[in-house]
Amino acid sequence: MCTETKAQPNSETLVNESDQTLVESDMGLKSHGAGPGRQGTGAKLRHLSRSTQFVICATIILGLTMTFVGNLVSQSIEDATVQTAAETGARYMQNFLEPFVQGLTTAKELPDETIQTIDHLLSSTSLSTHVVSVKIWLPDGTIVYSTDKSTVQKTFPTEEISQALTGKIYTEFDNDLGSYAVDDVEDAFERSLNIPLYEIFAPLREAGTGKIIAVGEFYETAEALQREINNVRKKVWAIVGTATTGMILLLFFIVRRGDKIIKQHETALKWRMDEQTRLHSNNAALQRKVTKANREFSRINELTLRRIGADLHDGPAQLLALILLRLEELESSEGVSDVEALEMIRRAGQDALNEVREISLGLALPEVNDLTLHDALVLLAERHEERTETRVDLQLDTLPDDVPVALKIGIYRFAQEALNNAYVHAGGKGQKLSASHSEGLLEVQVEDAGVGISTEKPSVPARGRTRLGLVGMRYRVESLGGVFIIESAPQAGTKARAQFKI
Repeated sequence: MCTETKAQPNSETLVNESDQTLVESDMGLKSHGAGPGRQGTGAKLRHLSRSTQFVICATIILGLTMTFVGNLVSQSIEDATVQTAAETGARYMQNFLEPFVQGLTTAKELPDETIQTIDHLLSSTSLSTHVVSVKIWLPDGTIVYSTDKSTVQKTFPTEEISQALTGKIYTEFDNDLGSYAVDDVEDAFERSLNIPLYEIFAPLREAGTGKIIAVGEFYETAEALQREINNVRKKVWAIVGTATTGMILLLFFIVRRGDKIIKQHETALKWRMDEQTRLHSNNAALQRKVTKANREFSRINELTLRRIGADLHDGPAQLLALILLRLEELESSEGVSDVEALEMIRRAGQDALNEVREISLGLALPEVNDLTLHDALVLLAERHEERTETRVDLQLDTLPDDVPVALKIGIYRFAQEALNNAYVHAGGKGQKLSASHSEGLLEVQVEDAGVGISTEKPSVPARGRTRLGLVGMRYRVESLGGVFIIESAPQAGTKARAQFKI
C-alpha cells in the first residue's frame, strides 16, 4: 500500500522509509565482477602504480561507505522532519475529531448533522490547505466518516488501524504515487490526487475514560515537506561528497609520496644488487685467477722437485759411486791391516748411495702427463708395493679421463704421501687406496689399520714429521681448490680424504 511505515507509542510519532536503493546497489556490485573479464581486469590493475591502485580502491571503499553514511544521515533527518510534522498534525486532528465521535460509544455510525459539520469545517477552515482527506474508523474496520463518501459504511482489513487501536500514533509516508495495489480500495481517492501525501492514524478516545472508541485517519499534503527533505538531502550529499573527495585527495598525496620513496629505495636497492652481482663476478674471476696461480705454483714446484731429484741422482749419487769404486781399488792395493777400515767405509758409502737413491726416487715423479688418473693411481700403488714390500688394496671406480695435469699431479702426491705415512706409522697394515667420481665430485681416500694419530702434543721426531706431512698434504689439496679431511681414532686407523669439484 505505502512504502514507508513507523509506529510510535502514545505521544511519539515515528516514520520509517525502507530504502532499497543501497541494498540493490550492493547486490549488483557483488554480482558484478564474476564475469569472464574479472581476471583481465585484475591483471590490468596490477600493472598500475601503487598510488593509482590506492585511488581506485579508496574511491570504491570510501564511495560505498559514504553512500551508506549519506543515506543514513539523510534518512535520519527525513525521519525526524516527518516525525515532527506528523506528531503536530496528529495532536491537532485528535483535538479536532474527538468531540464528534463521542456518540460512537453506543452507536455504529455518525449522525448526518455531525458528518455535515465535519465536511463544512474541513472545507471552510485552514485545514483544507494541507489536509486533503479525513476518515474515521470503528475498531472493527468500518469507516463511519470519509471525505470520499463511496467508502462510508464499508469494512476493510484492520491491519492499518491496528497500531492506533493499541494507543499508538501510526504514520505512513506515501511518496510512491505510481504503485497501486488492487486491495488498496480505501485509498483510491487519495491516490487519484496524484500528489505526495503522508497519512496519520491517531486513536480517538472517549472523554473522561480515555477508552479508544475510534481511529482517525487523515491525509496531509507532503509537497512542502518533500521540498524541505530534498533540500536537506542535497546539503547532506554535498557535505558527504566534499568530505569524501577531500579524504581521497589527501590520502592520494600521502600514498603518492610514499610510493615515490618506495620507488627510490627500489632503485637504490636494484643498483646495490647490480653492484653486488658485479663484485661477486669480480670475486669469482679473482678466485679463478688464484686457483690458476696455485696450480701454476704446483706445476713449478713439481718442476723444482724434479730438478732436485735429478741433481741428487746425477751429483751426490755419482760421487758416492766413485768413492766406492776407489775404495775397491784401495782395498786391492793396500795391506790386510786396512781391510776392516776399508770395509766400514765401503758399507757407509753403500748406505749413503742407497739413501740418496731412495730420496731421488721419492722426489722424481714418473711421467703422468700421458696417463689417465686411473692409470697414475694404479702405477703409484704398484711402485709403493714394490718399494715397501707391502700390499695396497686398490678400489678405483670409473674416473674422468680429462683431469687437468696440475690436479692429477696433486692427487698423485697426496696419495703418495698418505701411503708413505701408512707404511711408516702403521707398518703398512690395512693399506687401502680408493677413488670415486659422482655428480662432479672427485674423491680420493687413503686409509690404514694402524694405531691412529694421537691428539696429544708429539714428543718424538717421527710424530713431528707426521704432523708436518699432514700440513703439507692439506696445503697441497686446498691450493688446488679441494677439501682435505683427516679422520683418526686411537687403535682405529687413519683415513685421509681429498675432495675436488671438477
